[in-house]
Amino acid sequence: MKKKITGARLKVQARIMLDDEIAFGPGKADLLDAIEATGSISAAGKQLAMSYRRAWMLVDSMNRCFQQPLVETATGGSHGGGTRLTEAGLNVLKRYRQLQQDIQQLSDKHFLEFQPRLRKKPLPPA
Repeated sequence: MKKKITGARLKVQARIMLDDEIAFGPGKADLLDAIEATGSISAAGKQLAMSYRRAWMLVDSMNRCFQQPLVETATGGSHGGGTRLTEAGLNVLKRYRQLQQDIQQLSDKHFLEFQPRLRKKPLPPA
């Protein structure tokens, strides 16, 4: 059972859009982290509670949106297949994590202006 989050907070998420497609965002960043840790799209998907198909579709989307692929896969062979982040993938992930950190710091600063104006709990609907 999910724990209910209470209290006031500001939730800001950065998504890099290319036309109508999310080229990169928090979910794709988490997937790249998991691929880097596991060396496998399948294992990364399991770690994030998503199907292999969903994980593969996210990888495909990232590779189609960026000029250079972010993820490389190798199939079969005596040591089996494998997946790794390319130099471009590592770079995009690092820059995105820095973007998230910068946005969070700025958001926290601005949220301090809203916090004293908020109620402790919302009033019940009329």
